[in-house]
Amino acid sequence: MSQERSAVLVVDDDPSVLRSLERLFRVEGYEAETFSHPRQLLQRVPTPGPQCVVMDLRMPELNGLELQEELRRTGWRHPIVFISGHGDVPAAVKAMKGGAVDFLPKPFSAADLLAAVERALAQDRQALAVQEEREALRARFATLAPRELQVCQLVAEGLLNKQIADKLGKAEQTVRLQRSRVMEKLAVDSVAELVRLMEKLKGAPQG
Repeated sequence: MSQERSAVLVVDDDPSVLRSLERLFRVEGYEAETFSHPRQLLQRVPTPGPQCVVMDLRMPELNGLELQEELRRTGWRHPIVFISGHGDVPAAVKAMKGGAVDFLPKPFSAADLLAAVERALAQDRQALAVQEEREALRARFATLAPRELQVCQLVAEGLLNKQIADKLGKAEQTVRLQRSRVMEKLAVDSVAELVRLMEKLKGAPQG
């Protein structure tokens, strides 16, 4: 997995909050980026590595919940921690249902905020690890020729070489050779391992 430094992106229309949170996160060893307007985050160029957003609930033009929804529409996958100076229970419930990691009412302690941020970053690191594993898996399967992929799928279904040969109209020796190449290219030693890889590939979102 990539070892980029974890980043915390802070969105708040209060300059004093932005300054204090930026200092807090930098002292703790995180990269910190601040945004005084929600649309600035929407315009940010995506960067690699684990990251999360700490955002205020009430902001002009686009509030936190609206920004959360807009981020989701644009394909944003990084976790969000909400902070709010208003005890708005319905908003907190909506934020959490929308996938927020936490909802902290102001005033909150630095320890509580840092704990929430670390939970969010841990979630993002795990998601990145899964994504990288899936990309590596797709790359391995991409090395298979079309006929090898056919044989691979039939082997995973439990068919024997002779059955595969009959189904594809090939010589059994040809199937045996292609099966051997499949196992070598995918770096597996057994049909059980091959089946597990195929299941992981099926479970991976496309694109």
